[in-house]
Amino acid sequence: MAHGNGVLRDREKVPRRSHTSEREPALPQTRQQIVNGTNGGRSRGLIRVKTAGESGRRGIHPFQFLAITWRSTSWLSRAVNILWPIVPAAIAINYITSMEDQHVLRFSLAYVAMVPCANLIGFAGQELARKMPHMLGVLTEVTIGSIVEIILFMVLLSKREYYVIQAAILGSILANMLLCLGLCFFTAGVRHHVATFHEAVSEVGSNLLLIAGLGLAIPTVFQRAVTNTGFNLTTEDIDSRVLNISRIIAVLLIIAYAVYLIFQMHTHHGIYDAIFEHDEDRDVDGHKDLAKAKFTLTECILALAISVALVTFIAIALVREIPAIVEEQGISDPFMGLILVPLVEKAAEHLTAIDEAWDNQINFALSHCIGATIQTAMFNAPLVIIVGWGLNFPMDLNFELFDIVMLILAIITVGNFLRDQKSDYLEGFLCVIVYIAIAVAAYYFPNPHDAAGQGEGEGEAAATAVHEIRKLAFS
Repeated sequence: MAHGNGVLRDREKVPRRSHTSEREPALPQTRQQIVNGTNGGRSRGLIRVKTAGESGRRGIHPFQFLAITWRSTSWLSRAVNILWPIVPAAIAINYITSMEDQHVLRFSLAYVAMVPCANLIGFAGQELARKMPHMLGVLTEVTIGSIVEIILFMVLLSKREYYVIQAAILGSILANMLLCLGLCFFTAGVRHHVATFHEAVSEVGSNLLLIAGLGLAIPTVFQRAVTNTGFNLTTEDIDSRVLNISRIIAVLLIIAYAVYLIFQMHTHHGIYDAIFEHDEDRDVDGHKDLAKAKFTLTECILALAISVALVTFIAIALVREIPAIVEEQGISDPFMGLILVPLVEKAAEHLTAIDEAWDNQINFALSHCIGATIQTAMFNAPLVIIVGWGLNFPMDLNFELFDIVMLILAIITVGNFLRDQKSDYLEGFLCVIVYIAIAVAAYYFPNPHDAAGQGEGEGEAAATAVHEIRKLAFS
């Protein structure tokens, strides 16, 4: 590797530098550089607490704990903390008072109350990740950020809201790929004109997304192909086959996710550690972050315990009101699952990624956006199928055709944006516009249960209507 002119190896693409990155350190390209040159000879390991995560304290200090919680990660997170008074109000109105007929109020309070609780989960996860090696920290932070999503999925599963879960799975992926990633590109582009990122983050992520999207689409394509081809199979037989295919694919996706973790955490962890250290070196607010007070390990665990408990109570209250909102307020299941539920469950991850993009840590931001998307597609969604399998629930991956087509097109679009390893505010703006367009279409998408809910006396006519609607929609 040449040094004087900063020439990268032949296989590396030379990225355009932003106006704020003229003195950015060169990213190491060889394993020897990774071992010797990026960490100043400091040892790595799971036990040693990184300097960036040291709090200088032990145990729990209540006043400092509250002060650090209020300060949070950025001004966006502090703005979200203003919503904390709504949390006890939401719990009171849903569990203490007898306002059973105030469905809109109960749903609205629970929906808003979810945001500060999710923000605390994200912040505690970030504080915990600071104490770990880079790759383990990023994985831990993404996993902790998905706790809200997993809780919501499990509560929805317990209520047998299968369609809402299916829409929420794809809606979560779309929110991360288009909304969160678009806002990161836009934020980084506004402050730094052009943001550059490493191919190990973008290419591996986009390839995994395409594979995950294909895996999620297989049961839907199978069901449509068998139904429209005219095989002599009953509806029950087709549904049974789709359910078995969904369960097998769920197992395969989790295996693929485990191999991906081995790739990142074991065989190629040095590359990712070097990438994230490079991002830390060019963090424009890094000196401020080092000077901030931090949680102790005990306080991280306490914050996670409190926030997870609150999220669980609020998620139960939120899901309990979904049927009434859908039936009485004219909000369809597609819009509820594809847009509303993912927005609240991913709030913390979005705030963290946007703050990192603003600080020129675009590789960290991409890891949160793409990593969370991969975890939803290859772990959280299959986990719901497997848990449903254990409970003998007919939870499958037979999505609406509209949802799955939007997913595949979004994966292709984002993969094209990631291909050149740089982004600007225009690409981010276009991603957000596409997400808004999908949200508008989801709002006007008819509720699939409407045609089937005409009553027992009209069962045969309703079945014919459903068949004709699906035939038109899927032709």
